[in-house]
Amino acid sequence: MARVLAALRNHWKKSTVGACLLGWGGHWLYGRHCDNLLRRAACQEAQAFGNELIPATMPLKKATVFLNPAACKGKARNLFEKNAAPILHLSGLDVTVVKTDYEGQAKKLLELMENTDLIIIAGGDGTVQEVITGLLRRADEAAFSKIPIGFIPLGKTCTLSHTLYPETTNQVQHITNATLAILKGETVPLDVLQIKGEKEQPVFAVSSLRWGSYRDAGVKVSKYWYLGPLKTKAAHFFSTLKEWPQKHEAALMYVGPTERPPEEPEEKPSRPPLYVRLYRRLRLYWSSPKETTQEVTPQDWEELKLSTIELSIATRNRQLDLTRTEDFMDICIEADTVSKGQFVHRGSQKMRDPHTCPEGSQCIQASRCILQLPEGTEGSFGIDNEEYEAMPVEVKLLPRKLRFFCDPRVRQQMLHAAVQ
Repeated sequence: MARVLAALRNHWKKSTVGACLLGWGGHWLYGRHCDNLLRRAACQEAQAFGNELIPATMPLKKATVFLNPAACKGKARNLFEKNAAPILHLSGLDVTVVKTDYEGQAKKLLELMENTDLIIIAGGDGTVQEVITGLLRRADEAAFSKIPIGFIPLGKTCTLSHTLYPETTNQVQHITNATLAILKGETVPLDVLQIKGEKEQPVFAVSSLRWGSYRDAGVKVSKYWYLGPLKTKAAHFFSTLKEWPQKHEAALMYVGPTERPPEEPEEKPSRPPLYVRLYRRLRLYWSSPKETTQEVTPQDWEELKLSTIELSIATRNRQLDLTRTEDFMDICIEADTVSKGQFVHRGSQKMRDPHTCPEGSQCIQASRCILQLPEGTEGSFGIDNEEYEAMPVEVKLLPRKLRFFCDPRVRQQMLHAAVQ
């Protein structure tokens, strides 16, 4: 023992490095062990769903998975196969995995997709945006939009996961929770933004449209990776050196919130007997037609000239309220009178939460708006964190258009908060 202590004292540098490596290795192995326990527990829970008996005449539910292998810097495929795929196969679903090879392919594949019982999106915000755009561009979108959608967060940015699933810092637990939520069957309705330019087909988003300096600077953060934790502040600081003040001028026309209609019952009433249907048709045929004048209420458009450092149009999906009586989207027009120091500070905040609307901003609630840009306007929109060319657009809210699977605990919290 004395020799060991003497050796450690004489070679204290090597001993320190060895102890650090040993501690790191033990922590890594313990983390791998905990992840395996989470996977095993999730698979056992999924197997309970797979062991449930179904009638012999009932076919298996079909689930179509749209997997983006390039998400999370190319790690999405491995994350899906290790954490989500075993749960889906053990649950008794007829799973078809469609892997996308290039950007925009999911939109084209959705046009060719046949009937399915579930749609599962495995990727990030970009994959979600592509899939819902392809889905809502279909000629039969009215029927296909009723198919429930599951989201497995595998991308670098997964905005919807904050709404649908409990917060956790463990990636394996986050993925397994999302996959199990699909099997449990609880859904929530989400609003969708329809963004239509002058020439192109409409694009659909579940989060937001952003246009401005904070978004432009945030895109360039990865260029300063060598600065470590200072890369975010550096990107916004160097942005102020190119042009200042950074103003974006446009004209905005908008319509206020609309009243939410009552939710349609999921189960349709049974069909009346044949003699009742014949009696109703005959009575309708012999009765004298009544002239009905349909009153069309004109929409009250309001116009606004704006000069802003950033404009955002966002859904209410992040603050989901299942009992609200009005449907609207939030328009945040940030003041253009900010100092360079404030710009750098707020830019760092917006990297953590892009939907923050700082003090001094003009907030508008609207169900529809038209954004007119001056001729020769350059730059890009950020639509669900995907880049699109800036152009005049019409943004329309489609309330409760799609249903997404969510964790039952999160849904219960929403209902409890609404009661309070």
